[in-house]
Amino acid sequence: MAPPITPPSTTTEAGNDQLLHSAGGGDERAWTEIVQRYRGLVSAVVRSYRLQDADAHDAEQRTWLRLVEHRHAVRDPERLGGWLATTASRECLRILRESRAVVTDELDAVPDPDRTVEDQVVDADTVSRLWTIVATLPPRGRTIMMELFAEEPRPYADVARDTGIPIGSLGPSRARLIDRVRRSFDTGLMVSA
Repeated sequence: MAPPITPPSTTTEAGNDQLLHSAGGGDERAWTEIVQRYRGLVSAVVRSYRLQDADAHDAEQRTWLRLVEHRHAVRDPERLGGWLATTASRECLRILRESRAVVTDELDAVPDPDRTVEDQVVDADTVSRLWTIVATLPPRGRTIMMELFAEEPRPYADVARDTGIPIGSLGPSRARLIDRVRRSFDTGLMVSA
């Protein structure tokens, strides 16, 4: 008869799966162990974005908060480090976008003396029409356009990994999609799916 399997006596011997499960049950030692294991990684990712101290602290705190909120969504607990690194990176980008939006909003409040109201209306209409056309693209094309033309465009490697589209196909696909959107825009028709 095989000896019974006994759980590790301390959290330092536990795997990430067991730690996440215990932490989800309210075990503070498990949370402490997770933070001790990955604090350096999260901090290094955040530091790489060169945020101000307060923003860097916020990014780290948001990363840990996301883990608390989504601990059950971690598909492969043994790759928790990668999940935390990706989450920290996304939180840094979110903070950068938020601070950029504040600056942009402040700059937008100052009227450009060289632009007429008519110019501004035409620009807003053009942007609206373009995004309406993009929204009618098939899902894969829409994803490529939204990922590569966002306010913070993502690197091809990230888009390829997240969408499952080979990196070598993104450039040619992007070019075809731009041509398709341009033709639709010029003719005033929506792209058919």
